[in-house]
Amino acid sequence: MRRLPFVAGSLLVAVAVSSCSSSQDVLEPSAIAPLSGTEQAGASANGVSSPAPSSTASAPLKPAIAARTRLHFDPIVGATVEAATPLTERLASRARSRGIGLAGASDPSTTHVLKGYFSTITEGKQTTVLYVWDIYDRSGNRLHRINGKQVAGSSGGEGWSAVPAAAMQQIADDTIDQLASWIGGSTG
Repeated sequence: MRRLPFVAGSLLVAVAVSSCSSSQDVLEPSAIAPLSGTEQAGASANGVSSPAPSSTASAPLKPAIAARTRLHFDPIVGATVEAATPLTERLASRARSRGIGLAGASDPSTTHVLKGYFSTITEGKQTTVLYVWDIYDRSGNRLHRINGKQVAGSSGGEGWSAVPAAAMQQIADDTIDQLASWIGGSTG
């Protein structure tokens, strides 16, 4: 009986990935400018904060690895623009802080492409965000997959309206940390 929520969540992710065709459900992360120091302070004052990263998790990659890595974010599938905005802003800032270079959609120096698929499950007063990130090379070959879930105490409502920005920012932190670990291990 305990496997039912996991199976249901997996099915929801599959449905979200295959049926999402609305431009409202897709957000291009490279279109989001990072927050300035003033905007970040304002976001924290408005209750949109995230846990402080540990010094180990936020350490930059080795300079040689970071210099070779140029990451492009493909559009995010399944999340609303409102939910994806804090995610995409944090992805970009976290990648830069880890020494991962960012690339535009048509940048020939791109080495890795990150594409994300998201869905939510609300049970009682708790909403869980399920996510899958596929990492591709420049030619479109899938190299690695990161997946997980983030439980968010519901701020009222169901689905994406119940997911606070801090939960999406935590997903971004975890994603970039796992990506950096994988890149560091896969490129020597």
